[in-house]
Amino acid sequence: MKRREFTVAASLLACAALTAMAPARADDSLQAVMAKKSIAIGIPVDFAPYGFMGPDLKPQGLDVAVAQLIADRMGVKAELVPVSTPNRIPYLQTRKIDLIVSALGKNAERAKVIDFSVAYAPFYQAVFGPKSLSIKSFADLGGKTIAVTRGTIQDDALQQVAPPTLKIQRFEDDNSTVAAFVSQQTQLIATGAAVAAMAIQKHPQVQAEYKLLLKDSPNFVGVRKGDATLLAKVNDILRQAKTDGTLNTYAQKWLGRGTGELPE
Repeated sequence: MKRREFTVAASLLACAALTAMAPARADDSLQAVMAKKSIAIGIPVDFAPYGFMGPDLKPQGLDVAVAQLIADRMGVKAELVPVSTPNRIPYLQTRKIDLIVSALGKNAERAKVIDFSVAYAPFYQAVFGPKSLSIKSFADLGGKTIAVTRGTIQDDALQQVAPPTLKIQRFEDDNSTVAAFVSQQTQLIATGAAVAAMAIQKHPQVQAEYKLLLKDSPNFVGVRKGDATLLAKVNDILRQAKTDGTLNTYAQKWLGRGTGELPE
């Protein structure tokens, strides 16, 4: 399980520099994909249920399904490229991939260096804890301990609402964050709903439950700046998949709930 997080500042600065230095070019992005008859798409492989390795050692999950859907409806081969949170935007900027379909959230910093499709799947961050612990408001977090993955959207959101006496323990990846919580190193955990669902399923003895909403942040496909024709094609595919119920089916299968109202 890899966290969905803000790209580290250094990566964003590097991407911004690449964007600033890139010469103006004609938009042949869609034409190039159709000419090579394949599209390279960055996917997660350690962030269930969005992307993970199945028993057959092949990637599966909601993001993998969406990536394959895009390729299929374009009529080209899907080249699925495993990416991590720190390298996915640099991979896009340096043309190692054509698209990012990797639990990517939309924020102002990222929008400076890449473009986003319409949303394709729900994703929200929240505080979870044992049923025995009464948490009704953010004020109730005072004096408690909470685990969070460093540099993630939930880390940022938590800092904005945390009372001064909340003890935040940061870890480098979701596995370590979940491990700290289930081993009772912390009383609470701030994480994505999908990560929490997997942890609750694997560790029922913890009796964890949803406590407080931190941020509702759906997933978007990441596209290079200037790749307008490719972005338009991806948006057409996603809008059609939303209308015909395909995206809702994926969400039900992998997240246990439908897409709801996704933003453009």
